Amino acid sequence: MITTIAGGVGAARLLRGLVAVVAPAYITAVVNVADDVMIHGLYVCPDIDTVLYTLAEAVDPERGWGLADESWQAMESLERYGGLTWFRLGDRDLGTHLYRTGRLHDGADLTTVTGEIARAWGLDLTVLPATNDRLRTHITTEDLGEIAFQEYFVRERHSIPATGVRVEGVESAKPAPGVLGAIAGAGTVIIAPSNPIVSVDPVLEVPGIREAIAARRESVVAVSPIVGGRALKGPADRLMLELGHEPSAAGIARFYAGLVGTLVIDEQDAALAAAVEAEGLRCVVTQTVMHGRREAADLARACLEAGR
Repeated sequence: MITTIAGGVGAARLLRGLVAVVAPAYITAVVNVADDVMIHGLYVCPDIDTVLYTLAEAVDPERGWGLADESWQAMESLERYGGLTWFRLGDRDLGTHLYRTGRLHDGADLTTVTGEIARAWGLDLTVLPATNDRLRTHITTEDLGEIAFQEYFVRERHSIPATGVRVEGVESAKPAPGVLGAIAGAGTVIIAPSNPIVSVDPVLEVPGIREAIAARRESVVAVSPIVGGRALKGPADRLMLELGHEPSAAGIARFYAGLVGTLVIDEQDAALAAAVEAEGLRCVVTQTVMHGRREAADLARACLEAGR
């Protein structure tokens, strides 16, 4: 069994590699839900949907999120009426959110609904929200004070300096059913190359999850999302720097020290292998940039080998 701690595009691409080399039924993805948002009256799960759409081969290949061959008539109508349009949902994508919102309103929990959506896309792996409880990431900024994550990420295009991060609701949250068992029972736990501060840490902060991972540290493998001092997508490098972390493979090693046994870093960062090992982690150097399915599968194999 393989369990992946996931959030966003990098995680989705690694999972696409994993399902190419391991039977999907043996894979569980524990996904960040602190980015979730109620918008246009709908419950939207950006990280979960990116994972599902990518593995279903339905994701928009240019954006890396949302559905391919999308149309935008609903948003055009909303704009005509003067409604909020900075967070755009495509017409095809709306069906997912309408279904999820209706099922949650009827009393189903997020774990159940996520499983239903995954099966509807023909997926055999298990996709679990980190928690069924309400988590919301807030970013403290120099110019606007504290704002919701999607306001920072989408509306402001993560272009304003951040001074802090707070995950609302995490203190009282409980791991979703199956999460702790998936971690304890996995042969290897992989922390995907996701933003460590706003994609991975909100999962780790759910009481019990960090401890469950740390208890099996020797078989926990993380992939650095920082390559050559930069994030491949999103604001991970800038957020790390603004919040006092070194935006490098060595900085990722420090962030995960005590939790992870092995860090996989890109060939561009081979010179930092000794710095990674100085933090008490084994270091594996390989190509981590996933240009396509072949590179994703190769990276998945390297992670599995490192976990052994």
